[in-house]
Amino acid sequence: MKKPSAPSITSLPLSPDEERRHRMIKYSVAMSIRVVCLIVAVIVPGWWAAVPLIGAIFLPYFAVVIANVSVDPRREEVQRPGNILPMAPPPPGPRYDQQEDQ
Repeated sequence: MKKPSAPSITSLPLSPDEERRHRMIKYSVAMSIRVVCLIVAVIVPGWWAAVPLIGAIFLPYFAVVIANVSVDPRREEVQRPGNILPMAPPPPGPRYDQQEDQ
């Protein structure tokens, strides 16, 4: 039987602040690409300007989806101490319900 390993600090998920920071970086990069698409659409002549415009239109949706996808290689199921320790049955004795009836 495999002995459960104790959770280590490296197996814990990212903190909410650190996760939010990663999402903001991903979103900011995508929005920077959108700004570049808008600038290129103004510079490029003819119908080729439609290609970066389409990218600039649909990029915000994909930016939100990509920013909210969590790809953390350390992510594992974190076990709480209550799940690891065996729980003892309640001590024997008179139940509260029986005392009220008397």
